[in-house]
Amino acid sequence: MIGTLVNASTVIVGGIIGLLLKQHISNRVSTVFFQAIGLFTIVLGLKMALQSEHVIVLILSLIVGAFVGESIHLDQQVERFGTYVKKHFKARNEKFTEGLVTSFLLFCTGSMTIIGSIQEGLGQGHELLFTKAIMDGFSAILLAAGFGISVPLVAIPLLIFQGSITLLAYFFGAHFSIPIITELTATGGVLLIGLAINILDIKKLKVTNMLPSLIFVCIFMWIEIHVPF
Repeated sequence: MIGTLVNASTVIVGGIIGLLLKQHISNRVSTVFFQAIGLFTIVLGLKMALQSEHVIVLILSLIVGAFVGESIHLDQQVERFGTYVKKHFKARNEKFTEGLVTSFLLFCTGSMTIIGSIQEGLGQGHELLFTKAIMDGFSAILLAAGFGISVPLVAIPLLIFQGSITLLAYFFGAHFSIPIITELTATGGVLLIGLAINILDIKKLKVTNMLPSLIFVCIFMWIEIHVPF
């Protein structure tokens, strides 16, 4: 898991640099940073969402995922977890939890994450994850300057998430398919657009409750591919 370890390291380093910059940034400049993050997130989300080739599956995954997330009050659970971590690290940023969710989606739902981790698990090299690591490092600087310490902390779930995919690919590589990866990426893109709307204060959407969609889109695509109708 060399590629994943390097990726997590660049997020930490980039996040630390962003934290150091944040100390010298005024509230006025910080506001512009958030606007830049929001616009960047919209562009990235659109790029990812437009990759979808199974729109019905995408919509169904979002609906079912949102229903499940709302039923179990996922946003409240994540908020409680964020508050716990925030107190533990004595962070004062009001956008701490939002920073956790935004950074996780940015770093962990793109096609480079999935394909790179699978390639590493199949022994096909680390180049794609190394490239992603560089991109994530620079993104972490901008994100940490706005959201604070929650950004470098995302290195932990990133390590777990990408590492798990690498291990799954190592043992079950034959079951991964491009259509599943594509629709997972597209679903992540839609959620990123929702996060961008929140960041820009256009409207508050319960994006956290839609996170189960990332699981359901994989399930529904697997069914579409392997179960004849």
